[in-house]
Amino acid sequence: MTILDELRTRNFSLYGQWVGLLSVIICLAVGIATIFSFNLGLIIFSAVCIATGLTLIFVEVPFLLRICPVSQRFDDFVRKFNNNLPRAGFYLILALIQWFTLFIRGSSLLVAAVFLTIASACYTIAAVKKQEFTSSNALGGQGLAQQII
Repeated sequence: MTILDELRTRNFSLYGQWVGLLSVIICLAVGIATIFSFNLGLIIFSAVCIATGLTLIFVEVPFLLRICPVSQRFDDFVRKFNNNLPRAGFYLILALIQWFTLFIRGSSLLVAAVFLTIASACYTIAAVKKQEFTSSNALGGQGLAQQII
């Protein structure tokens, strides 16, 4: 199954995973770009955004847990998000953290907040529609995701 075939399935957990991967890239990019500001508050939120991107890559690409040396504690933490509703909540919490940057100053970190919010919405819709949690074949697919669980 190709990526286009996956997008035609109307499974919102797949949409959430792809938006989640975009969120990883965006969190790392805007986090690194904003960390060089001269505002201490933005520097702190930038560091959180970078940490978010690094954490989400393990959540969205499960085979990385097999090939990268991580602690058992981190491994257990990431495994908690192997269903739609927990992922939706996790993304919502991460999005809210980035939305709080508005209290300091508007910055490019808001782009990360928007993408994290969209990913949360996709996983929430999948949970409400009772769609099965599915992992993209391009990223290891269900077989590999089930081995990791």
